[in-house]
Amino acid sequence: MDEFVSAFLNWDIVREASPILWRGLWQTLLLSVMVVPLGLIGGVILALLSTAPIRSVRLLAAGWVDLFRAIPPLVLLVFLYAGLPFAGLDIGAWGAVAVGFFLNTGAYYGEVLRAGIGSVSPGQTEAARSTGLTQAQTMTHVVLPQAVRNVMPDLISNTVEVVKLTSIASVVALPELLFQARQAQNVTYNASPIVAAAVAYFLLLWPLVRLMSRLENKAMAGRR
Repeated sequence: MDEFVSAFLNWDIVREASPILWRGLWQTLLLSVMVVPLGLIGGVILALLSTAPIRSVRLLAAGWVDLFRAIPPLVLLVFLYAGLPFAGLDIGAWGAVAVGFFLNTGAYYGEVLRAGIGSVSPGQTEAARSTGLTQAQTMTHVVLPQAVRNVMPDLISNTVEVVKLTSIASVVALPELLFQARQAQNVTYNASPIVAAAVAYFLLLWPLVRLMSRLENKAMAGRR
């Protein structure tokens, strides 16, 4: 037991590594603040294209979603960071993360929002248009608010996954939480910094997980 505690729960090592772990946590928060809105923006665009009246536009959006849902995000990130420079386009680590998450998470958010738009009764659109609202105004003020409310648990679930996915930014040397924890592990030859990073992720995401469960339970109660 003492060996386990020394290898995985060594408080002295965690305390010594805490400065770089805090910096890593701050970088993870910055990443999350950047990539979640980017994914939502991409999702809204794809959801609108997926429900467009023009069939070719819908097919293009569907192909885009399938492509970037099928490509592993780690592969996409490495390609953007290490592959594009061979074509003379170096967007850097932050640029690679921004573009990669926009493409990958936008595809997932887009499918969730498309389902939400599909859950809104067509009568809502017809009623809004009959009052003189344009198609854009109807979508913005009538359809999208209801669509978001209908799929809120799925949006929160996807957001939790996106925040967890920020850990792959370590492969492009962005000093987020996992990267810093691994650096500390390499210096101390101890797994306690990795455990500390796992605890930090849990504390960061647990409120969202509880909110998601609460919304799901509320939605299930409303169907009874």
